[in-house]
Amino acid sequence: MEACITPYSDHDHSSKGSGLAPWPARLTSPPPRLADFGYSSDMFEKDTELWRKRVENYWDLLSPKISANTIRNVMDMKANLGSFGAALGNKDVWVMNVVPEDGPNTLKLIYDRGLIGSIHNWCEAYSTYPRTYDLLHASNVFSEIIEKKGCSGEDLLIEIDRILRPTGFLIVRDKKPVTDFVKKYLPAIHWETVAVADSPSESDGDDVVLIVQKKLWLTSESLRETD
Repeated sequence: MEACITPYSDHDHSSKGSGLAPWPARLTSPPPRLADFGYSSDMFEKDTELWRKRVENYWDLLSPKISANTIRNVMDMKANLGSFGAALGNKDVWVMNVVPEDGPNTLKLIYDRGLIGSIHNWCEAYSTYPRTYDLLHASNVFSEIIEKKGCSGEDLLIEIDRILRPTGFLIVRDKKPVTDFVKKYLPAIHWETVAVADSPSESDGDDVVLIVQKKLWLTSESLRETD
């Protein structure tokens, strides 16, 4: 599978006459509708490069835990311009890009990049089957719902646990008090820390990267069977 699937039935047809680059160049080419959102091509290119470097860093941190087919279904819980998903273009994964219902509706730009996406409020449950995703990426998602919306960070953790498959991963990029909050609840939901790292880019300010893994819940009976 490609890293992302176009929402259109035929991306070659949809790009004709629209000013869009052909697939897969459109993943990293500035879309014509950037100006509608107040973005310049330079801003877009810098965002694309920033997330390329961040994704490389994520994979370096994940490398002791993953193999070629470990991660297939991925969700970016706050996709913005879709650069996280675009940076996965060289991975054999599928990416769902989620944008907030009360923010700029950047789905148009995400679609222009040949990606798919949806609109969602993370104060509520996401409409998907349990254990759908192998990797969830939460960049400033927890701080937004806790500080700006006054919603429950605990409820969000439970929802993440619902939609993430056992042995799947969550990447949290947020302020240290937020990552400390997440770590506090890991034993209760049977998760474990994979890596904690200060963000290597100056543009990230004081953001911290926390990568955690959902463990298998084993009963005492199943433990005896594995002995």
